Amino acid sequence: MPVLPGAEPFRHEGGEVGVLLCHGFTGSPQSMRPWADHLAERGLTVSLPLLPGHGTCWQDMAVTGWQDWYAQVDRELRELRDRCAQVFVFGLSMGGALALRLAAKHGDTVTGLVLVNPANKVHGLSAYALPVARHLVRTTKGLANDIAREGSEELGYDRVPLHAAHSLRSFLRLVDADLPQVTQPLVLLHSPQDHVVPPADSARILSRVSSTDVEEILLEQSYHVATLDHDAERIFSEAYRFIGRLAPGVGKKGGTSGG
Repeated sequence: MPVLPGAEPFRHEGGEVGVLLCHGFTGSPQSMRPWADHLAERGLTVSLPLLPGHGTCWQDMAVTGWQDWYAQVDRELRELRDRCAQVFVFGLSMGGALALRLAAKHGDTVTGLVLVNPANKVHGLSAYALPVARHLVRTTKGLANDIAREGSEELGYDRVPLHAAHSLRSFLRLVDADLPQVTQPLVLLHSPQDHVVPPADSARILSRVSSTDVEEILLEQSYHVATLDHDAERIFSEAYRFIGRLAPGVGKKGGTSGG
């Protein structure tokens, strides 16, 4: 299936500081593209991949699992590391979980993390039925478009394949077990009003990581897809400030090129 218009991956060759952005479950790079553009305009090297099975149709996603999604961001991180002196990983929702696993597995290769409404668990009683239900029912209703800002829309699937949801549940359990291995500086931004991922997920992550340089920021005006919501500019500015603190050469003469 062809990639949906707007869901294409994005790359920008900038300076010595790189950022990998990871989009969410059933979503696409479109939810992260304004953030990627913000970084590219400031001279950073940016990678915003399209996860396998995403950005086309839910039937494509039904034959993928967490190993496929994680392998994609793992490859992108390694490529960024080959050409950049420092690499940051940013993630939205499941993308936050992908970022956390990269941090746990790659250690000092990852300079810092910025997470927006990161997922830690598949919630609800239906989650416990997934191992059986996925063999009986192919899909359930979609998760996309939880946005407070009028006129802002997320490009995501209107159905969730249960095989993929079951794989996500398994993945989040793995990530949760590895959280104590996460030691990097971390900014976690989350929405008190989130209809997809409850605030409890952010609290759980903050309580289990071993990072000592941690900042928690509340996004009072946004729902789940905060990168397309009222707080988007705040997310972008806080993330850029965070990069500047850990990579002081950013934005200064000789620090980065391109843009």
